[in-house]
Amino acid sequence: MYEHLVVFKFNSNYEPQTEELLVQKLLRLKEQIPGIVGLTAGVNVTEETGNIHGYTLGLRVTFTDQEALRQYGPHPAHQEFVAMLEGIIENVIVVDYPVTG
Repeated sequence: MYEHLVVFKFNSNYEPQTEELLVQKLLRLKEQIPGIVGLTAGVNVTEETGNIHGYTLGLRVTFTDQEALRQYGPHPAHQEFVAMLEGIIENVIVVDYPVTG
């Protein structure tokens, strides 16, 4: 299996009420994209406010294998989500790794 972690930082064009719409869109990806075995997404509520650095939305996707992860990026449902970020995203951090143990 492979984990795909993403955190999003939005710019000043971003309206906070958009966050819940983005979360709902992300949650639906599990039913739309083959190879996803687990998916969680949500608004950052950490109490470690000194470590937020402006990143307010998180995503974790577990894939069956690396090929499923590769197919996720170009999938139309994922690309539809990416299009929603147009003009509101400042930065994104992505970490992908194989699950061991």
